[in-house]
Amino acid sequence: MKYLDEYRDPVLARRLLADVHATATRPWTIMEVCGGQTHTIVRQGIDELLPEDVRMIHGPGCPVCVTPLETLDHALAIAARPEVTFTSFGDMLRVPGSRGDLLKLRARGADVRVVYSPLDAVRLAAAAPDRHVVFFAVGFETTAPANAMAVLRAHALGLDNFSMLVSHVLVPPAITAILDSPDNQVQAFLAAGHVCAVMGWTQYEPIAARYRVPIVVTGFEPLDLLEGILLAVRQLEDGRHQVENQYTRAVRRSGNTAAQDAVRRVFQVTTRTWRGIGPITAGGLTLAPEFAEYDAERRFSAAVLDTDGLGSLENADCIAGAILRGTSLPTDCAAYGTTCTPRHPLGAPMVSSEGTCAAFHNAGRTR
Repeated sequence: MKYLDEYRDPVLARRLLADVHATATRPWTIMEVCGGQTHTIVRQGIDELLPEDVRMIHGPGCPVCVTPLETLDHALAIAARPEVTFTSFGDMLRVPGSRGDLLKLRARGADVRVVYSPLDAVRLAAAAPDRHVVFFAVGFETTAPANAMAVLRAHALGLDNFSMLVSHVLVPPAITAILDSPDNQVQAFLAAGHVCAVMGWTQYEPIAARYRVPIVVTGFEPLDLLEGILLAVRQLEDGRHQVENQYTRAVRRSGNTAAQDAVRRVFQVTTRTWRGIGPITAGGLTLAPEFAEYDAERRFSAAVLDTDGLGSLENADCIAGAILRGTSLPTDCAAYGTTCTPRHPLGAPMVSSEGTCAAFHNAGRTR
């Protein structure tokens, strides 16, 4: 049954919550993969309203958070070059690298700019042929089509002063890595609705079958998440393991085929390191050989941040890795809310608008 003709109805919220309580007879652990879903769950207190035995684990669904430290250090090194205009979405500017962040680099005079679309960066490159414009291309499958279109546009314009520092990651391989982990506790997943709006859910079907885990494609409103949790609990109680679509108003099984075609043309699958998880085979995207000239990592291969010979180093007080794997909560961290706050973050999960630590802090969760 689909409840969500009106997705902000408190009567339906109470009904869904009551159904979860009535359905769950055993302990179950469910992971939501998307950081936007995490913020809704924590802000609305959904995790605290569920039956005591139904536990939510907050997964690595924040693209800013899973961008590896080495990539951030490379971004800082490229952005520091005098001939470069470095462009990025705003949520990347305050993510700490080994030695500072892009916002502090801009304060010291680097040409670092916030853009609202990768096509903005292409327009900057077309308007300033004497500058080399680099766009920081991070994110899941949701941002890949727009980034692909930016490369295709730069190619059509014949721009030789535009490139991308690519750190795209893919969700299904990360789910597989979590399930393969020896400390895995997850028994069902809420899949990110916006990712599936682009890619569909066919890639999740073999995962559900192989690992015998329910996967429910879920939206982002409180009622979406309550219904997604209910559908997952029903499958768990029944011993089923299927991909189910709660987010019917936005997602089809086949996804957006035009967007997929653009991504397949511009990018190819590669091994990608996820912060907190490590290298994942086929876990991300890189530019295809046809478009290698737009690869900033290749163009600026000599750009290395001065780290005093120590390499890229995570802050020793930050447990971001454990939080991203879902094995710890932000409130388990001694730095949470003390030396690590949204104003003075030690790690990416406290910076990003989708980070779990920021979600807990903004909701007033205490240790």
